[in-house]
Amino acid sequence: MFAEAEVRVGEAVIRPGKWPGAGCPPLGEAAKRQVTLRLDPDVIERFREGGPGWQRRINEALRRAVGL
Repeated sequence: MFAEAEVRVGEAVIRPGKWPGAGCPPLGEAAKRQVTLRLDPDVIERFREGGPGWQRRINEALRRAVGL
């Protein structure tokens, strides 16, 4: 129900109903999982310096480090 809802504030439409991507099939084993991981602040800042996509870059660096 919420995926198809139109969101309004007063007369302004904030989000139209049925936006692209709503109802996508689950990815199963290919889906990424959220974890809590403590990293040193300087490591996080180094990755964030590269702009958007910093979490993806951390994932890629970890994959290289473990040989994947």
